[in-house]
Amino acid sequence: MYHKEKFIVVEGPIGVGKTTLATKLSKTFNCKSMLENFSENPFLSQFYQNQVQYAFSTQLYFLLKRSQQYIDYKLSEDSKAGIISDYFLGKDELFAEVTLNKQELELYRTVYNMLKLKLPKPDLIIYLQAPVEKLIDRIKSRAIDYEQGISRDYLNSIIDAYTNYFHTYNESPLLIINTANVNINKSHDYKILIDEISKNIKGKKYFNPTIPND
Repeated sequence: MYHKEKFIVVEGPIGVGKTTLATKLSKTFNCKSMLENFSENPFLSQFYQNQVQYAFSTQLYFLLKRSQQYIDYKLSEDSKAGIISDYFLGKDELFAEVTLNKQELELYRTVYNMLKLKLPKPDLIIYLQAPVEKLIDRIKSRAIDYEQGISRDYLNSIIDAYTNYFHTYNESPLLIINTANVNINKSHDYKILIDEISKNIKGKKYFNPTIPND
């Protein structure tokens, strides 16, 4: 079962339902939520139109905002709060490696190291997966203008990066959920996820619910 002192992270590619699940979990478990307001990034809409030109400014903004939020929530290796987040700061470099060129990545890593971040180890990471076709459908349905230009190739590169990242990740318990047939906003589907998340998960666990969507 969930304990209020735990730090739980929901992760996954754009459109997979991270924020929706994290928000609902925080209400279900009566704890704080730490949500990323990606729409505040002034470079993001330009990035989706011209990734080469705006990748570094977009990534650097995210790094600084994410790291400041971790500080504001007083998250460190030595202190944990009852928080559920829709992003893991440790994945920031994952996006940097996908979008930045060699020189930009070196500069990004210099800034990252200068921040001297003390990253907390989540008590549980919930990694949400979905096929690229499902992500595209969800992105279209939420109708955020600047997201409509996101390419299939970019989404596939992010999916691959997440897959590789969590394939070797072993610092926290990891629950990998295939959300292709799950609608988090449906009470029946959500209950199935809650039942799985509430288990005492050790190591890495895969969950592939087959819930027909009507």
